[in-house]
Amino acid sequence: MIGSLDRSTDRQLTGWQSINMAVQGPFRVAFGAVFPYGAFVKGGVEPVRDFDRSTKDNFVQARDKDTGELVWAVEVLDADPESKGTFKVKLTAAVQPLLPEAAAGFPFVPVEFDGLAVTPYVNSGTGRLAYSLKAAAMRPANGKGGAARSGKDAAVKDAA
Repeated sequence: MIGSLDRSTDRQLTGWQSINMAVQGPFRVAFGAVFPYGAFVKGGVEPVRDFDRSTKDNFVQARDKDTGELVWAVEVLDADPESKGTFKVKLTAAVQPLLPEAAAGFPFVPVEFDGLAVTPYVNSGTGRLAYSLKAAAMRPANGKGGAARSGKDAAVKDAA
């Protein structure tokens, strides 16, 4: 904090002061809270590169540090009309997750993510707050994972 008052000495502090927060690392969120209008996968499921262990000639797939499972990624379009661009959602699984089929004539696949977690971080290129998304599973938006429901209804149900 800049310019915080130190009550023990009644003087102004300058510079940054480090404060430990109770929330550290990823935190779980409801699908509908992140995607109130739904989400669509663009493309396929791709393995994530382990940048520390891979070389120019040898691709090594990343593993989740908590579970040891392989890490996969999908490119996602947020259906929110104000959303810009696409972003990646990482999935952890022992084998490559299967992408649900797109409806006939539709290029994108509507999906929902189970076990969604957000990890905030500071983007080193811009210095701005950013976040990454990781999910335990991906399923069709209107599939066997549950009855079809709007993102806002899902947020209420998932939060309960």
